[in-house]
Amino acid sequence: MTGSFVLTLSCPEQPGIVHAVTTVLNDHGCDITEHQQFDDPMNGKLFLRTAFTAPAGGCVADALRTGFASIADAFAMTWQLHDATHRTRILIMASKFDHCLTDLLYRWRTGSLGGQVAAVVSNHQDLAHLADTARVPFVHIPVTADSKPAAEHHLLQVIDQQDIDLVVLARYMQVLSDPLCRTLHGRAINIHHSFLPSFTGAKPYHQAYERGVKYVGATAHYVTAELDEGPIIEQELTRVDHRRAPEDLIAVGRDAERLALARAVTWHCQHRILLNGNRTIVFN
Repeated sequence: MTGSFVLTLSCPEQPGIVHAVTTVLNDHGCDITEHQQFDDPMNGKLFLRTAFTAPAGGCVADALRTGFASIADAFAMTWQLHDATHRTRILIMASKFDHCLTDLLYRWRTGSLGGQVAAVVSNHQDLAHLADTARVPFVHIPVTADSKPAAEHHLLQVIDQQDIDLVVLARYMQVLSDPLCRTLHGRAINIHHSFLPSFTGAKPYHQAYERGVKYVGATAHYVTAELDEGPIIEQELTRVDHRRAPEDLIAVGRDAERLALARAVTWHCQHRILLNGNRTIVFN
């Protein structure tokens, strides 16, 4: 029996980085199963993701961490060693639209999501039956302007109690406060339609229809205090034409949201995304 791990790192680009990493792995009897790297010439940085297996027995993870720590200072590395057998614990937040929540629950139950859906949180009761059917705890946290601080405190309690690794806003129609966005930095993903910032408000697809748009899409991104402007992880796009009614555009948009969000969540669970300032490096 062997252990499976994923190493992710970023550091200033210089000779010898990959050799140093592979030397640590070789010294501990590890076998590389997947390796990807990206040299960012604009910023002079290297990004790396290496998946590998390690011999069982002893404190192999501790030994590997010691080995990587020994080279990290020399190369100014920011790095993480992930246990690939750990299933990322996911909390899904949704309001009344059910297409993204339904899709994520289906992918989780069929084993293709890459993580473990641990809870569903909503500011409404409408989607409770979906969580109940999936046998996932459902937490109703109503939100008003006056109750928002208390609601977000309750949410953080749920995140702590359920040992959540990733929060997914699956069409959750509430704006998170700046402090909460900072608390969830790098571990909260949102989805929105592709018409921002051109078409805002309650009926963006009707506005898009009136303007005769030719593409409908969606963007999955990490949550930041800047509304819908966090680092982009994935985008899905579909061409449409004059024959599409507003209702058709809505249907196409929902499909785009499902696909983009599912990919972003899966890649996060597989440790394929590295932050690079306001951008992401995605080793898919």
